[in-house]
Amino acid sequence: MYAAETGFLIAENPDTVRALDFAFIQSSRVTPETVAPTWVSVIPDLVLEVVSTGDRETEVASKTRMWLDAGVGLVWVVYPARREIVIHRTDSATTLAETDTLTGEDVVPGFALPVAEVFGS
Repeated sequence: MYAAETGFLIAENPDTVRALDFAFIQSSRVTPETVAPTWVSVIPDLVLEVVSTGDRETEVASKTRMWLDAGVGLVWVVYPARREIVIHRTDSATTLAETDTLTGEDVVPGFALPVAEVFGS
């Protein structure tokens, strides 16, 4: 798991390093050669972005598309003000409310958490 301020190399020539709020990479995909002091050269399996009140919807959509285009399998976009989470895959998006359960699907098998717990309910 990687927290905010960790950069990920998502493209080369020119090199493009992007930061995120949270990422998960399966341990089998991480080696000492893929981890630099401040960035990782492995595309995450899962990215989580938390939307702040000042974030524009177009910027959130652009970042989400960037991660998916880079090869991230699952992007969770958390909207604290709306108390919902939008699950993005390359070809679909699903909105979860507090009554739903957030799962890791095939990316993080076995992970399940009630959305209400994400928001402290």
